[in-house]
Amino acid sequence: MTIRKGQPWGEPAVCPADLQVLAGDGELGDWVTRHRRDGGPLPEVGLAAGDLARTCGGSRSGQPSAAKVTVDVMRVVFDDGEPTWGVAHVVARRSWTRGEVQMVMNAQYFGGYDVVPRSHPNDGKLDVLRVDPAMSYRERVQARRRARTGAHLPHPRLSVRSLRQVDLAFSRPMPIWIDGVRRGTARRLQVIVEPDALTVYV
Repeated sequence: MTIRKGQPWGEPAVCPADLQVLAGDGELGDWVTRHRRDGGPLPEVGLAAGDLARTCGGSRSGQPSAAKVTVDVMRVVFDDGEPTWGVAHVVARRSWTRGEVQMVMNAQYFGGYDVVPRSHPNDGKLDVLRVDPAMSYRERVQARRRARTGAHLPHPRLSVRSLRQVDLAFSRPMPIWIDGVRRGTARRLQVIVEPDALTVYV
């Protein structure tokens, strides 16, 4: 059940020895995509590292040994193509240093950065951080430095929205990364949250 404010979430757990363990966000996203395209339910799985595991309080030992949690996943459609799935984040950008950047976050973290400190991977919503194209290089460098601790927000050139479905349109094909892996380009991008989709050991 999707988490509600003040409710407990997850439980301490050690991953069963016979359970499949995936290395990180990209591998887990590919695994979810294969299962979704086959039309079957998502079995329980272990996640050893990555931004989703960190958001969920993963052990950082390289082995899932901290908790068992239920998380949302993201259904992603490029233009009118076949859907794919992600678990941590979808990023649309040509450059970090200029132009528009859109980050659709299911996890709180992106690499070493606390991008959306209030994000929760089981709240049934996606947090969308948009970088205004007018944001200067200097402002971006400062915001990136402050983002290591989540102190980049609020900022007049950064906006955050919480949505169940994200629809983005670009004037020309935009490079898209899902869970840290470049997956192609899109003129139109749709990301839909699938609540309570996956139980994962972290």
